[in-house]
Amino acid sequence: MRHWIWPAVLAVAAAGLSAGTPAGADSDRSGLPEAIDTILGDPRMEGGVASVVVADSASGDVLYQHRSSGRLMPASNTKLLTSAAAMELLGPGHRFTTDVRTTAQRRGSELRGDLYLRGTGDPTTLAKDYDRLAAKIADSGIRRVSGRLVADDTRFDDRRVGDTWGADDESSYYAAQISALSVAPDTDYDTGTVIVEVSPGARAGAKPRVRVTPKTDYVDIDLRATTVARGGADTVAVERQHGKNVITVSGTVPVGGDTTKEWVTVWEPTKYAAAVFRDALAAHGVKVNGPTRAGIATPGNARRLATHDSMPLKDLMIPFMKLSNNMHAESLTKAMGHKATGRAGSWSDGITAIGGYLKTAGVDPGKIRQVDGSGLSRKNNVAAEQYIKLLRSAKSEPWFADWYKSLPVACDPDKFDGGTLRTRMCGTPAALNVRAKTGSLTGASALSGYVKDKDGRELVFSIVLNNYLASSVKALEDAIVVTLASSTADRAVPVTPRPTRAVERDGGDAAEVECSWRKPASC
Repeated sequence: MRHWIWPAVLAVAAAGLSAGTPAGADSDRSGLPEAIDTILGDPRMEGGVASVVVADSASGDVLYQHRSSGRLMPASNTKLLTSAAAMELLGPGHRFTTDVRTTAQRRGSELRGDLYLRGTGDPTTLAKDYDRLAAKIADSGIRRVSGRLVADDTRFDDRRVGDTWGADDESSYYAAQISALSVAPDTDYDTGTVIVEVSPGARAGAKPRVRVTPKTDYVDIDLRATTVARGGADTVAVERQHGKNVITVSGTVPVGGDTTKEWVTVWEPTKYAAAVFRDALAAHGVKVNGPTRAGIATPGNARRLATHDSMPLKDLMIPFMKLSNNMHAESLTKAMGHKATGRAGSWSDGITAIGGYLKTAGVDPGKIRQVDGSGLSRKNNVAAEQYIKLLRSAKSEPWFADWYKSLPVACDPDKFDGGTLRTRMCGTPAALNVRAKTGSLTGASALSGYVKDKDGRELVFSIVLNNYLASSVKALEDAIVVTLASSTADRAVPVTPRPTRAVERDGGDAAEVECSWRKPASC
């Protein structure tokens, strides 16, 4: 471990330089370690621990390392492991299929038997996709199903949440239950959730107006909120009750106030998908007489009536990685487990499959601990040096261009380009230069990816920070990467981290969750 170079910190302060600006135009390349050490010596990391590596992307020469083999909690940097493995093991062209099948005999417009809705893990299926499936059934002339609607989610096991996921996250959309059949409410594809919008009533004392997307009776609204006079406090809270599909809306909303919009998870997403599909069938004039049953496999001799294919994986990678979508990571993990074993996809089989790929990429799975696909679990442990190996290995893969494209881009304002980096490092040489994956949990932050220095040389970097008490240390990550982008092979240009209050004022890095995890995304 290097010693902190506090004199350098004082020199920067004495120079009167504003935060986030180059601090030493005459520094040479030998000053790069000192520059990064100084950033890691920021008081926000007091008592914390860091694992950081910077290397030449082409040669692998290490330009900086600090506790390079120290395993830390990587948060959503775990998705780098999962996404690369998915591109290799499933392939860029992989599509999830959702189809409708039956073994029933048809008599005129009646199907005499059960109707099966079978999913294979698509985390991007929208209500309109189920509507199209229903339309195809209706277009075939079927008007009545005498039997049951069977929701076949058996492609995956029935374990719904990952290892050590927090119970207090149960209704939070980034911790939705995982199923082979589900529904996403919009094109951010947060599968397993509904969107609840709460608008003020016309006058004080009136009940607020509540809208649910997609429109479904699968969830019930317990409306306890009240409209208060114009200028009053907006304290609306939206949360699903534990183990139920009752969403409580509480608090106050002022007359003329803004609409509150929250993404809330459902309990048992398989039945949610079946409810949306049943409603779609009814809307197209198809009545299912029997009840809905879930978790029953479709018979092997069932014939296909309608099918929906997801976008290919190379396209799915965009919402997955740009927006750091946890449910995509877990669906892909279970899909890899199924492909590797032929059994119902599970986390354990998926993680084993990922580990097999990582060996081929030079990453030692025996030196990391991965227990889920997304990084939501606090049991994941990865060292920065392992990410460097992955980042360099991926460059030689035929799928690299699509994978690289999926990484968030610093200061690109488009949500599906900049992603979770879209408000970071703006006005610096790192803007529109850095492509990297973010990661955030309470007391854990990470940033790993690619950046070109002032000479145009590509560098790979991994920064994993843990055990700090500050509200955020993302300004330190940014300062390290901007230092790399500002420097040349002969001259290091140190950058001072922006103060926390300045970051909070500009909107975005102080929260202890991913930028995109704060819905509606304002960052």
